[in-house]
Parts: sequence; C-alpha cells; structure tokens
Amino acid sequence: MFKIALVVWIVLGVTLAGMTLIVILTVPQFANDSMRLIPIACSAAAIVAIPVSMWIAKRIQAQTASGR
Repeated sequence: MFKIALVVWIVLGVTLAGMTLIVILTVPQFANDSMRLIPIACSAAAIVAIPVSMWIAKRIQAQTASGR
C-alpha cells in the first residue's frame, strides 16, 4: 500500500500545491504578500496530501483485492 500511496501523493501534492499557488497569485489581497504565502501554502498542501493519499491508496487496494 505504501507504494501506491507514494505515487498518489506525488500527483496529489503537486496538484494541491498548484491550486494554492494559483489562488495566491490571482487574489489581489494574497498577491501583495505572495513571497511569504507561497512557501507556506505549498508546504501545507503537500502535508494535507499525505493522509488523503493514504486514504485513496486504501480504497484502491480494497478495490483491487476484491477483484481477485
């Protein structure tokens, strides 16, 4: 399950980090302080992606195990 979670985390972490980056750069209130907010938001997105990827990996493993 760890290998599946790692692959899912790579994709999900980059996706969430990109979404937070776009939000910071497009909202004028956030864009003024972007040099400070971008590393914080992208790090938080990568951390949030860890439990989500574990959950997704468990679901994938459950689906593939039931099909055997």
